[in-house]
Amino acid sequence: MSTDSQAPFVHFDDVWLAYNDELLAQNVFAVENINLKVQQGEFIAIVGPSGCGKSTFMKLTTGLKKPSMGRIHVDGQPVNGPLKISGMAFQAPSLLPWRTTLDNVLLPLEIVEPYRQQFKDRRKEFEDRAKKLLTTVGLGGMENKFPWELSGGMQQRASICRALIHEPKMLLLDEPFGALDAFTREELWCTLRDLWQEQRFNVILVTHDLRESVFLADTVYVMSKSPGRFVVRREIDLPRPRDLETTYTPEFTNIVHELRGHIGAMRKSGAVINQ
Repeated sequence: MSTDSQAPFVHFDDVWLAYNDELLAQNVFAVENINLKVQQGEFIAIVGPSGCGKSTFMKLTTGLKKPSMGRIHVDGQPVNGPLKISGMAFQAPSLLPWRTTLDNVLLPLEIVEPYRQQFKDRRKEFEDRAKKLLTTVGLGGMENKFPWELSGGMQQRASICRALIHEPKMLLLDEPFGALDAFTREELWCTLRDLWQEQRFNVILVTHDLRESVFLADTVYVMSKSPGRFVVRREIDLPRPRDLETTYTPEFTNIVHELRGHIGAMRKSGAVINQ
């Protein structure tokens, strides 16, 4: 992880968001007082109760929502519209059923500039890149399969490849493994861990799974109930690379219990916990 002396890759400076002018006039905010500095190559996770604003935070980060107050910078530039340097994956893989796995992965290169203009001339190069990614996540040989021929875990692997095909500087993951069984989920933790270790793009992971957050992230942030704000920042000082055996150690379990305690205290009192 980078040192604090370097300019942050993601910087939220006192960001507030109300969903419309009427709510803004009433001082009703979805998220409030968001201050955040994420360093180059850092992997962060955001946890919190349902409806606390985690997904809203993601929309702000990618420029899909503009803040009512405050400023957001990513990679040194103000966020004034949808970012081209980010990739996203969600709980539902959303693969197009009429396209093969390979063509689903290639989709961003067909629609995102500057790749769109280059797609016809560079198609072979892009296909090779997609095949390499698919092999990396264990889908080698599945290029010509359609989504309905893949398991849920395979579809999610393909979805992550699609999010990374244009080599983004930042990957945003909104509950990407929430619909999967426990064994598949843990396999994909390791897949994501390995991709991140190799490429060191920034990752922002939104999850309800505290074990997932502790296993994957450098830093975990806990959001309060709506209006969402960060109330706990917990650096995960477990050594890397982490394997699944780590999840059974007392050190790992203690961090999970600590985070669960913060969320439990919030549920009971609604009070802000000091960082």
